[in-house]
Amino acid sequence: MIQTSEYCAAGHPDRTCDCIASHILDRHLEHDRNARVALEVQLKDNFCTVSGEVTSSCRFTDAEIARFCREAVNGIGYTRDYQSLFGSENCICGDDLDVTCHISRQSPDIAQGVDADGWGDQGIFWGLAVDEPSRGFMPKDYWLARKIAHDLCARRFGGLDVKTQVTVEDGLPVECVVAIPIRPECEEAATGTIRNFVQSMLGSDCRVTVNGTGRYVRHGSIGDCGTTGRKLVADFYGGNSRIGGGSPWGKDPTKADVSLNVLARVKALDFMRDRNLYLARCAISCCIGRREIRIAFLDAENRLLEKRTEDVPASHVIESLGLREPRYAEACAKGLFGYEAR
Repeated sequence: MIQTSEYCAAGHPDRTCDCIASHILDRHLEHDRNARVALEVQLKDNFCTVSGEVTSSCRFTDAEIARFCREAVNGIGYTRDYQSLFGSENCICGDDLDVTCHISRQSPDIAQGVDADGWGDQGIFWGLAVDEPSRGFMPKDYWLARKIAHDLCARRFGGLDVKTQVTVEDGLPVECVVAIPIRPECEEAATGTIRNFVQSMLGSDCRVTVNGTGRYVRHGSIGDCGTTGRKLVADFYGGNSRIGGGSPWGKDPTKADVSLNVLARVKALDFMRDRNLYLARCAISCCIGRREIRIAFLDAENRLLEKRTEDVPASHVIESLGLREPRYAEACAKGLFGYEAR
């Protein structure tokens, strides 16, 4: 059996946008735990656009939103010192962001359903759990891709815009593809160091490719436009699961994209343990403004094992999972799943 997954570090422009949106959400939740927030971010060069809807007792000005954007980008590591290493023509600095805001209040048509303790959108959501406690109950290929990306960033073998891809065949890593910015004067030495580091984790028989085009200097939003919600496979379970619903980033927990994605993971974990399965999948669907959810459980071969409906107030799920805490930027940077209590 062959499985492949990829992962994008926070310095990737799409993930940077996710982190910006999550950082702004956290600032709202710090002041108003019942804030309703749905934000999208686009980043190209030094130009950042924040659009969406916010209904909250805390109303930040456009200048404050712009400051939050700069904080988020600097927090990822795109600082003046970092920019001096690669050059302003090759990467951004958070201090230089030119931010435009287009934010209105939540539509009253949607609000009336949320006010009734229903879900803030319709959608389909998938949870996955694998009986591998040492890997956070996550698939091996995904866990390895994420760990390698995080380690490469932490060790500063190269730049921040890191993307990794790991292929596992019959349980053994057979190929890894790494994209990582490297300054031209360091290219030969850094490429060898990165290859050796990855093989120390995956084994000497694993084929490792570093920067497939042979050069990667211009990066982040200078090299590629970033947009929130474009890395759903990297957000969830890699190539091991169907992906439903939308991105969880920049949205408060009344949004089903947040709460029901997390609930699907929790239910998959519980079902895996209760049924003594190696792998369990949970599928959840809902209707906007309603409380009822449909739930199905499947095994590794996608065979239906159980199905049911539940009448669950959105507020109950939100409170039971602790989703009103301002921890979304942290979750966005490190990964949404795989850190649950063992």
